[in-house]
Amino acid sequence: MNTIFGYKTAKTTRPEITKQQRLSTAATILLSAFSLATFAQVKDTTQVNKLEEVFVSAIRATTKTPVSFSNLSNKELAPRNLGQDIPILMNYLPSVVTTSDAGNGVGYTGIRVRGSDATRVNITINGIPYNDSESHGTYWVNMPDFASSLESLQLQRGVGTSTNGAGAFGASLNMLTDSYAKESKGEIAASYGSFNTRKNTVKFSTGLLNEHLELAGRLSVLKSDGYIDRASSDLKSYFLQGTYVGKTTLIKALAFGGTEKTYQSWNGLEDLDKLENNRTYNTAGEYTDLFNTTRFYDNETDNYQQDHYQLHWNETLPNHWNTNLAFHYTKGKGYYENYKANADFSDFGLTPVILDTKTIDVTDLVRQKWLDNDFYGTTFSANYAKSQWDLTLGGGYNKYEGVHFGKVIWARFASKTQLGDRYYNDYASKTDGNIFAKANYQLTEKINLFGDLQLRNVHYKANGNETGAVNDVFNFFNPKAGLSYKINPKNQLYASYARANREPNRTDYENGNPKPEKLNDFELGLRHRSAKLTLNANVYYMAYKNQLILTGALDEVGSPIRENSGDSYRLGLELDATIPLSDKVFLRPNMTLSANKNKDFYFKRDNVLTSLGNTNIAYSPNFIAANAWTYLPIKDLQITLLSKFVGEQYMGNIDSKGSKLNSYFVNDLNVSYEFQPKTIFKAVVLSALVTNILDYKYVSNGYFYTYDVSDASSNPPTVTTIEGAGYYPQAGINVLAGVTLKF
Repeated sequence: MNTIFGYKTAKTTRPEITKQQRLSTAATILLSAFSLATFAQVKDTTQVNKLEEVFVSAIRATTKTPVSFSNLSNKELAPRNLGQDIPILMNYLPSVVTTSDAGNGVGYTGIRVRGSDATRVNITINGIPYNDSESHGTYWVNMPDFASSLESLQLQRGVGTSTNGAGAFGASLNMLTDSYAKESKGEIAASYGSFNTRKNTVKFSTGLLNEHLELAGRLSVLKSDGYIDRASSDLKSYFLQGTYVGKTTLIKALAFGGTEKTYQSWNGLEDLDKLENNRTYNTAGEYTDLFNTTRFYDNETDNYQQDHYQLHWNETLPNHWNTNLAFHYTKGKGYYENYKANADFSDFGLTPVILDTKTIDVTDLVRQKWLDNDFYGTTFSANYAKSQWDLTLGGGYNKYEGVHFGKVIWARFASKTQLGDRYYNDYASKTDGNIFAKANYQLTEKINLFGDLQLRNVHYKANGNETGAVNDVFNFFNPKAGLSYKINPKNQLYASYARANREPNRTDYENGNPKPEKLNDFELGLRHRSAKLTLNANVYYMAYKNQLILTGALDEVGSPIRENSGDSYRLGLELDATIPLSDKVFLRPNMTLSANKNKDFYFKRDNVLTSLGNTNIAYSPNFIAANAWTYLPIKDLQITLLSKFVGEQYMGNIDSKGSKLNSYFVNDLNVSYEFQPKTIFKAVVLSALVTNILDYKYVSNGYFYTYDVSDASSNPPTVTTIEGAGYYPQAGINVLAGVTLKF
């Protein structure tokens, strides 16, 4: 007998699956979503021992918490964990939109939740912040195959709870790494597929030695040529964990990290003819040689190594208390290298060259831009749970120190003595401290009250040429309150309010004088669980002040440029469900309907400041839907059809037709079969993933920019605003297949 999503299953007759065209499949998704629509579960699927449950309780939302969230366990991730990154594995969760620079989910990938970009999706690993302190971004490429070391993850939509990241704003994602194993085990996994994508993983666990100590680890190598030309990835990672388990004590020491070398593909494609007829064209590294021949620099790469160290101590105390204490340190160092044509000598600290009495002050060159940073700190919490009370007190203090520098390693016209010198050398530091108290109080049998108060202090200093001198201190107070009402054993209502504040990031300072952004988040939801249906319905209203919205433009390394927008809001309805149509067929639809608006937005076009009224917030589609049909024909065989629809969206905030990104609809087919041989291996798992099975040409992301062109010769002089856009094409039909040997 199989078990899926908490439902027991038995053998039934296999239904006939007919071929569907895109429009008919889209209609199926809409009808399924309308008829009660998600991929998430109300019940936490994390299967861990009692001590780990205590650890999870300090950093996770539960059904008593009046927020909208989704859980994914390692068992749900495993069938599709064949090389694609964590955002791509999360693509079918409610309100989620993902993208891949290389077009096939390997290398640089990104995620948005409710339209909130990656800088607002707060990521924690075992409660430790993972977002880069300066950029606020999350670079998943630095942790290849991290999904293979996850016990579970939880995505909270909206502000969420204080323990999910010091500066939770818009959405938060908490990842919990592998639990310890009581018995020794090992695992070898290998996969291969389109674009020469291959992943090899080795895992082991000693099990509990003397019933107290365990050592576990993982090594992974992942390589891919990428869908986009030259968008190759060469990724390696490791994970090592030592665990001590006592009667009331759980101590974990972890070391994990990775190295990445990826050929740059963050330029996108602006040429519409190439977008139609040569979708894989990559402009990164493109230059013209002395014979006027177009060439590509062969080392236009991004190179980075990141190593994480964590120590966690969980202690269960008398009188219903337990405590968590963690220390962490992250070391990151790397650079990106690129060819730059017609560079001005003065911009790179180079001395002009004199050839035959002619002064040359422009040259082609190759530069490296380096980042060398350290991030360290502590997090702590104490939990009291007895009768009506569930109280958590905690906080954290973290410090970031980073050096940004650049050097020229080759120039067509320059003396060798000048090469390798730093042409800029910037320093930045950031301290981030917070304390919080959150509580659930069971007022009556039906009513549970929730409160959450957080004080946060941020001090950011920078002395860069790009940022200017920055020395800002922010003090934020983030209150949250809500209640849950149990209508009956099957139905629960909840409502909550949360305030969040967020400081600007480094790129914001590079592009102006940004203000911190504020958010008031109102949530109203219904949870239903019965034998025939699991349903989550959630209405949200997120009111922003000085929201740092994406303009659509990118800087030279592909980072999004943001600006304060004054007043703005997001209003939406989220529905997700798990519907067992039979013991063998499960339907998991979800949908999000939303309105995302800037209020009274102004734009300077042709040198005239114009009110555009209410405009759409960039990268915020009004409709998102997903669906998963899962069929279990026999024991241990699972077949899933995954469908995703993302409505049209604007890449800028001025509602320009040139900034519109078309809607898209894609379908994936995932098959997984596990069997137990009689000798050698405990189990063998065969998996296959066919992505975009209808070979649909689509673009999941892009950028939009404007610039002014002056004409001083006209009378009077004129200024004309020019628009431009670029796109990131995604791969057509492609396949990954793998085998996992467990022993």
